[in-house]
Amino acid sequence: MAEAVSAVLLAVVLVTAVVRPWGWPEAVIAAPAAVIVVATGAIDPHQALDQAKRIGPVIGFLAAVLILAQLTEDEGLFRALGRWLARDAGPPRRLLARVFAVAATVTAVLSLDATVVLLTPVVFTAAARLGARAKPHIYGLSHLANSGSLLLPVSNLTNLIAFAATGLSFPRFAALMAVPWLAAIAAEYVVFRRFFRSDLYAPARPQPAAEPVGVPWLVITILGATLAGFVVTSLAGINPAWAAAAGAAALAVRGLARGQTSPLAIWRAADVAFLVFVLALAVVVAGVTDNGLAGVLDRVMPSGSSLWALLATAALAAAAANVINNLPAVLVLLPLAAAAGPGAVLALLIGVNIGPNLTYTGSLATLLWRRVLREHGEEPDLGEFTRLGLLTVPLALVAAVVALWAGLRVIGG
Repeated sequence: MAEAVSAVLLAVVLVTAVVRPWGWPEAVIAAPAAVIVVATGAIDPHQALDQAKRIGPVIGFLAAVLILAQLTEDEGLFRALGRWLARDAGPPRRLLARVFAVAATVTAVLSLDATVVLLTPVVFTAAARLGARAKPHIYGLSHLANSGSLLLPVSNLTNLIAFAATGLSFPRFAALMAVPWLAAIAAEYVVFRRFFRSDLYAPARPQPAAEPVGVPWLVITILGATLAGFVVTSLAGINPAWAAAAGAAALAVRGLARGQTSPLAIWRAADVAFLVFVLALAVVVAGVTDNGLAGVLDRVMPSGSSLWALLATAALAAAAANVINNLPAVLVLLPLAAAAGPGAVLALLIGVNIGPNLTYTGSLATLLWRRVLREHGEEPDLGEFTRLGLLTVPLALVAAVVALWAGLRVIGG
């Protein structure tokens, strides 16, 4: 009974997160669902509290990064990126290469939410200024918000959750994931050039050049210092949320002093409703996991760090992400992968970060991307999105896992 209740509640939470009836925040359904899971005895209050303590530092970090990303937008960083994307009018395929480079970097440094929410309007504007068709570049943002988040522990919520289980330091995590990150991006780019060939070779009609925008070097310096802080705090055994909070605080003080932001705007940037949703979802997933799902997955979860075991782990994670969303997938599979060592955890992350490019429901970032597109009067085609995913996901997944396996042999786990 407890397993059935938890499974139904998880399904309801995920469906409403996709549909968002009446425009409700995801937490409106997820928070009561978490209360029901505890009230019905699917998990006891102590288990729920333990889950909250485990996910709490991750939520704190996520809040700091969301604020940091919004403050960089207020400082004009994304306007400057938009001008660079549209600089030196040329063929649309040149814009695609620049979009891939910028989106991969923004995703790695500021997380995938910044790519989806802040970079999408910039790319729409850059494509219009160059007279290029926007579709290849906008679809590229969706894919790189997922596959481009492999590089750093701070690039994605799934990475943050799994980072401690790897037992790796921040620099070692980045070193092992750097080549898989590049391999996945390269695989995506090759497919995009072929899939959108007609769009990328269509004649462009560039508009007159816009006024130049100054590069916000101070903001870039603060971001660089924040990244360095991630490394230092990791090596010192301190939660990297403190480094993110320091970077956000520095930009907040500057923004408040110059009147570019307000305490209310900073509060809104933290997106408290979404943070509550993440916490509630973790409790609901614990109800499903503790009442039978963990046992089922344990029987099919590969063990070891051979190439075939890593490929199987990534494939299982990708399938789970597309069925139940990547965040629940990592919460469910992480304890099993951790038992097999850091290599298996990294393969799990490859699966839950690249796999969601196959379906709309695979990741929260893709759901958010669709919402942003609707705000711009665009609606992605489900068939086209799925066909593109079927071409990119297997290729990027295999390329990234093979690169990880090679890295583990050279660097060690």
